[in-house]
Amino acid sequence: QVQLVESGGGSVQAGGSLRLSCAASGATVSRVCMGWFRQVPGKEREGVAVIGSRGFLSYVDSVKGRFTISKDHAKNTLDLAMNSLKLEDTAMYYCAAATCVLGSLPSAMNGTKYRYWGQGTQVTVSS
Repeated sequence: QVQLVESGGGSVQAGGSLRLSCAASGATVSRVCMGWFRQVPGKEREGVAVIGSRGFLSYVDSVKGRFTISKDHAKNTLDLAMNSLKLEDTAMYYCAAATCVLGSLPSAMNGTKYRYWGQGTQVTVSS
């Protein structure tokens, strides 16, 4: 059974940085497609960044140049380095995973493509 546990969330001032990590058990991160998603109460879940099993990367436009998604194969974690944080980055951030035989998922930024989810970690950016 695949389990995902996020960590690293917290409160930070605008312009600051945070690094989220998602520890995976029951799966090897190098072999699955994974992603970070976020949700604000009352709004739809949004794909933030995804990474395939063969190097495919994709980011939502609003975080390009500020966020970096990566896999730590030694630790078996999925990470998200977030720099130059903005007020609008405030949300609950979720880690997700899915099998992907071809190395990437069609419509990879669509959360419905992912079977396994973590419990989330809150990121709050203040002015």
